[in-house]
Amino acid sequence: QVHLVESGGGSVQAGGSLRLSCSVSGIIFSKYYMTWFRQTPGKECEGVASIWTDVDSAYIDSVKGRFTISRDNTKNTLYLQMTDLKPEDTAMYSCAAAPDWKAPRQRLRDLEYNIWGQGTQVTVSS
Repeated sequence: QVHLVESGGGSVQAGGSLRLSCSVSGIIFSKYYMTWFRQTPGKECEGVASIWTDVDSAYIDSVKGRFTISRDNTKNTLYLQMTDLKPEDTAMYSCAAAPDWKAPRQRLRDLEYNIWGQGTQVTVSS
């Protein structure tokens, strides 16, 4: 069975930092594109950051320079280091996976991914 389990969310003040983790089991982790998405009630799911390799990653403009996505294929774990957090970063953050034989054409588009975790809540107060 495939499992993606997020952790590391919480409540912080603006300017603070959090590190999210996504522990993966049941798939060959290194053969999957991994992406962090976020969603708030009433808004569309938004792709935040995506990684294939250490030199192949993508970010939405609003988090560039503040968030860093990484992966440890020896630990089957995906990370999202978030710094200088803003109230508008408040959301439920979820990780998602897509296999390399079905590589997403749009890396930050939610419909490209068919394996999802349950999410971890991030709340940033001003």
